Amino acid sequence: MAGTNILHELKVLIQSMHPVVLMQTIEEERVDDLLRAVAAELKLPIFIWTVTRGLQRVDGTGMIHGTADPKTLFRHLSTLTVRGIFHLKDLAAHLGDPATSRAFREAAQAFGRTRSTIILSGENVTLPGELAREAVPLRLQLPGREELKQTMHRTVHALRDQHTFEVTLGPEGMEQVLNALSGLTINQARQALSWAILSDGELSAEDVPKLIRRKGEAIQDEGLLEFYPPEENAFELGGFDRLKAWLARAKMGFGAEARALGLTPPRGVMIVGVQGCGKSLAAKVIAREWQQPLLKLDAARLYDKYIGESEKNLRKVFDVAEALAPSVLWIDEIEKGFASGGDGDGGLSKRLLGSFLTWMQERRAAVFVAATANDLSAVPPEMLRKGRFDETFFVDLPEPSEREEIFRIHLRLRKQDAAAFDVPALAVAADGFSGAEIEQAVIAGLYKALHDKTPLTTATLLDEIGQTAPLSVVRREDIARLRDTARGRFVPVK
Repeated sequence: MAGTNILHELKVLIQSMHPVVLMQTIEEERVDDLLRAVAAELKLPIFIWTVTRGLQRVDGTGMIHGTADPKTLFRHLSTLTVRGIFHLKDLAAHLGDPATSRAFREAAQAFGRTRSTIILSGENVTLPGELAREAVPLRLQLPGREELKQTMHRTVHALRDQHTFEVTLGPEGMEQVLNALSGLTINQARQALSWAILSDGELSAEDVPKLIRRKGEAIQDEGLLEFYPPEENAFELGGFDRLKAWLARAKMGFGAEARALGLTPPRGVMIVGVQGCGKSLAAKVIAREWQQPLLKLDAARLYDKYIGESEKNLRKVFDVAEALAPSVLWIDEIEKGFASGGDGDGGLSKRLLGSFLTWMQERRAAVFVAATANDLSAVPPEMLRKGRFDETFFVDLPEPSEREEIFRIHLRLRKQDAAAFDVPALAVAADGFSGAEIEQAVIAGLYKALHDKTPLTTATLLDEIGQTAPLSVVRREDIARLRDTARGRFVPVK
């Protein structure tokens, strides 16, 4: 059975005599389940129409002859006196025909009198202007925990008819499995569960990592988001003491004590600053410190050449992030996806910005937004206003002690003993280097050592540092301007 909220919303729409309800979704089977539940409560018959079978009643009375053609279908619907729910599944491709559009409108007007309801479902159902005014949109969000639990029980029951396996899940294991499935559609969850069960003949807490990997693949297949599960997020961050202290305090907002005081979870941070100095790494570390799933959105991926698709892409991002809550949504280079000025794209970026700001203000799920930006001049001022984000942090070039820590981290990550190097001397030589430039110096030094078939030494690293012109030199004026803008306005991360 579908979630209680969506059931209630659809039930109210049908009872209040809305003749057409539009449900944008790929989950056709889930819509069928939802309609069966609503119809049972309201004691109404359900009719389903497809282009291959025409119109038929769900109780199995057979196809109504001649109704496979959309125009014939609507002429038939206009003559009905029975009150019912009519789920039309393959209609979107036919609505561009003027005669079909006119017949649809007449049927909708007739349904306004008979109190019947047409349900249109599909991933990309676009109604012509005059028809759009007849329809009420209803968003079918990703399934919640109750739906996923019911899906798990149904899947296990169905598989037992053909296979032998064990289910060894206690209450804690059940919660872990449901967490692993959150963010998937019902069909994706069913397939992932079946695969986990049949791959080793059991469903246990040990299957959770496998389910999480499947979820990551499913999310990334959509092409909008990258998924980092908590247990695979092992990123380290040198310095950033003020940010880390802020995160330790903000984490309290997810607990029961904060809820008891009427406090809401933290909303997000904007991290701006010099390129290569750890803004992206900071976003990853937020999710690691809080042990929450991390979703990365490259804002430029939202844009689609087809009208309306970019807005739908943004809604998909919101749906996935909320389904995975509590979660961290990392928006990389946010200035590339949202703009408040200019009409060069027909106002699309303005609409996306408006949708994003509205969601930031109104969302109820515990989704923490970690936005990073390189170009402050391109960040819409609406985003920097207090209340959008909990705090805006500025990332400058690392100080000597931070450069030492960064060298130690990258040496350790590459199987080197940091104690064997003169790290303070390396930090002094790398004055003006970003964290990314320090990492590249270590990598370049290792390649040289491998080529020369000698161990990596301090001298090799100093040589690589001496041959590098850092960004602070190449773009000295740009960085000075960025620092001037941030001074007094944003909180330093250190």
